[in-house]
Amino acid sequence: MDSSGLGVRRALGFVAPALVLIGVFLVFPALWTLYIGITNYQLTGPAAANPRIVGLDNVVEAVRDPLFTNSVWLTALFVLFSAVLGQNALGFGLAWLLRNVRPWLRRTVEGFVLLSWILPGTVVAYLWFAVLSRDTGTLGLLLGSPETAWLVQYPMTSLIIFNVWRGTAFSMLLYTSALAAVPPSQIETARLMGASGWQTVRDVVFPHIRGHVLTNTLLISLWTANDFTPFLLTAGGPNHQSEVLPVLIYRQALEGGQLGYASAMSMLLLVGNLAVALVYVRLLRRRA
Repeated sequence: MDSSGLGVRRALGFVAPALVLIGVFLVFPALWTLYIGITNYQLTGPAAANPRIVGLDNVVEAVRDPLFTNSVWLTALFVLFSAVLGQNALGFGLAWLLRNVRPWLRRTVEGFVLLSWILPGTVVAYLWFAVLSRDTGTLGLLLGSPETAWLVQYPMTSLIIFNVWRGTAFSMLLYTSALAAVPPSQIETARLMGASGWQTVRDVVFPHIRGHVLTNTLLISLWTANDFTPFLLTAGGPNHQSEVLPVLIYRQALEGGQLGYASAMSMLLLVGNLAVALVYVRLLRRRA
């Protein structure tokens, strides 16, 4: 019997439902994706009934595919500018500025920021489509250029701004909690010694919240790299100019019917996610 007094069998009985759910909805789909990724499995046709194992041919084909390399580049830009830089900076900025404001103002701002995060992706995408659309779009009318088709002329810029606006809430909440742990006396001492705001953040605040910054950056990077919401705004267009990896995988699998090929792309995306996660984990260990 373990220290909790439950015993191994009884403890396993408590966690068994969770393990079953994880196995059915996470482990099995992942293993199934790995399997069909090494086959020529298709949505229809003879290969749908009798798929053939092709080994790493799908992976090699994906690496050589200009559409895949284009999507990798766009995904890297999407993650870098909307998550690593955009959500991080705006989330920390809001948390820093709201530290000493009146409670009612802080709650109001936090409520509006959270609203953009908790609304369903389809609803948010529809709202932004209405803002950025041509002729009747709110942004075009406000700027006096209703003829501008923002989602067509500036697709990646539109997606980056959209994702920063939508995802900043998580960073703001995490940094609000992290800043609460920074000793106020140290910030006040830095202020009395004439340190600027940037110097205070760099030399006093950041050493205390470095772990939070790395954790937040890891999470928002992975979420953004796997985000399918861009499809709702641009569907990868025009001419693949906003076709990030999740959108390309969807189009190859369900529009092109190449399930095996799309699964191989999914495996490569998974490997990329793992590589990024390992880098952040090593940085966190250095901190420890």
